[in-house]
Amino acid sequence: MAQEETRRLPQVLARVGASHGITDLACKLRFYEEWAPEYDQLQARGFLQIQGVDGSPEMLKKAQARGLYHHLSLCTLGQEPLPSPEGTFDAVIMVGALSEGQVPCSAIPELLRVTKPGGLVCLTTRANPSNLPYKKALEATLDSLEHAGAWEQLAAQTVDCWELATSELEMMPGTSTKDGFIPGIIYLYRKQKVAQGEGGRPAPQPPAGL
Repeated sequence: MAQEETRRLPQVLARVGASHGITDLACKLRFYEEWAPEYDQLQARGFLQIQGVDGSPEMLKKAQARGLYHHLSLCTLGQEPLPSPEGTFDAVIMVGALSEGQVPCSAIPELLRVTKPGGLVCLTTRANPSNLPYKKALEATLDSLEHAGAWEQLAAQTVDCWELATSELEMMPGTSTKDGFIPGIIYLYRKQKVAQGEGGRPAPQPPAGL
């Protein structure tokens, strides 16, 4: 199979815009720039060492330019493990990547692995028509981990105006073309503080520091 020539970020943005009929790329495809204020809020709440991963070297360059991250790594979720030891992070956040054609549901246990016991995992996905099969599979994965005692769900909040649709076919019934938004959902989980042994009892834990 012939490989397409590698494209730089401006070329990718232009191609995405052309394929969806988007002309105002600066308004609708903000990527990291749109998220920066939210990460500022995380730092204000005490999350001072923020690390990030992305499968695109060019996107990592843009993230580095924001000056928000303590460390950035190149990693393709679902194809390779995260470059962090087990139980590294107080909170793990994935926004905008869990959907059809992007990060597979099989990557969820890897996010849980690098979360500290008692730490938080925040995930999002779209609830537009074309993403509903993925959403169903994602929720089955989330539920199976909860039933296994790996984490507990703290919230599952639907957001009606989650992001701008790239096609009228993606808008929900009753949504006007003027509105142009599709719904999404936010999931928040807390990782179990102790491992579960047989019969649901806490498994013996080694002393701290071992």
